[in-house]
Amino acid sequence: MTRLLLTTAVFIAVVGLAQRPARAEAPWCAVTSEGGDVHWDCEYKSVEECAPNVLAGNRGFCNPNPRYHGPEPRRVAPRHRGRRH
Repeated sequence: MTRLLLTTAVFIAVVGLAQRPARAEAPWCAVTSEGGDVHWDCEYKSVEECAPNVLAGNRGFCNPNPRYHGPEPRRVAPRHRGRRH
């Protein structure tokens, strides 16, 4: 019984530590005010995609998503140049 509890505790700890925080969905947010509450709707890939939502009767503005970090940068191997003679 003790071994089962220990195994379960270790499994839960590993799963809990292995989870990474979710990345933000998209680079642009529609920031709207609803009855005094500010709502961030971050699902837009461009400011042009966000603008109709804000202009369609929702009071607010489009703002860059502060939690968006963009795609992972690609690592490119350095190019070695041959000697010039």
